[in-house]
Amino acid sequence: MVPSEKENEKAGLEYPTAGSYSLHYQFSSGSPQAVNAVSLKVLLKRYVDHLWEPGSHRYNVTAFLHELDEIMFGSEFTIFTEEMVDRLIAALRKRGNSNATINRKMAALSKLLRKAYKMGDIHSLPEFRRQKEKAGRIRFLDPDEEAKLFNAITSRNELYGRFCIFLVDTGARLGEGIDLRWTDIRKGLVTFWITKSGRSRSVPLTARALAAIKKSDRSKRGPFDGIDQAHFRAIWNKAKEEIGLGNDNDVVPHVLRHTCASRLVQGGVDLRRVQTWLGHQTLQMTMRYAHLASHDLDMCVPILERASEIRPPQPEDDEETT
Repeated sequence: MVPSEKENEKAGLEYPTAGSYSLHYQFSSGSPQAVNAVSLKVLLKRYVDHLWEPGSHRYNVTAFLHELDEIMFGSEFTIFTEEMVDRLIAALRKRGNSNATINRKMAALSKLLRKAYKMGDIHSLPEFRRQKEKAGRIRFLDPDEEAKLFNAITSRNELYGRFCIFLVDTGARLGEGIDLRWTDIRKGLVTFWITKSGRSRSVPLTARALAAIKKSDRSKRGPFDGIDQAHFRAIWNKAKEEIGLGNDNDVVPHVLRHTCASRLVQGGVDLRRVQTWLGHQTLQMTMRYAHLASHDLDMCVPILERASEIRPPQPEDDEETT
């Protein structure tokens, strides 16, 4: 049921009802062609399989677009204006979304609308302006935290414990690890074919990551096939609560990817190689870890210490030399 204009106004969103956009015409060199109004939910159902590969990324995108459709009360349209984009951004901000989260949701919306425009479902496209994101603090696990957390997870689910080892030593995302197939592992290398960037990448395996893989059931499609993300996160949260990290909101499964990156940088690996390892599309994404490369600045310390030991000339020294 579509809400009335009064209900929309009360919600503070002022979105027009579906009836406001009932029918428009798209004019060409011939006779005008009728274009029916559609909602985001309809467009998503129509094009989700064309735009996004199966996996965690598509799951997230679907959730984002359903949320935006909900904010719009399921309103239908044949044009999507910049004013409509601004209203969505304002509503998301009121919900406490950070600029980084808003950018991800707007990116999903932009991709869907571009497809709809190309297919003739809507008349025009709005301009999307990227919100300024703060660098923020990057959380990663120290060896002691890792040991405690992995032990607590393993005690609850042995497969999940091995999965954590694989993730922290490869820097893989959850979806990449779950979608891994046995044929993707060859001669100590693992290849991730379905990635967020759309580009495949291969990374060498550590001894313990290889051991974690070998203990898995070969009758399944992959070493971590069948892991349910929701259940994995539930086990993760119980384990981090047990070891005293329950109030640390940054200790989420993605922290394993941050931990892998931080260890590479702190170990002296150059940022270009770290970019390739993680599969970042741009070096700018990898630069978030640049501050951890303190080894490049170690040479500065002795210079400063030597400078501090130089005794400034005393007045009597000046008199003797004149």
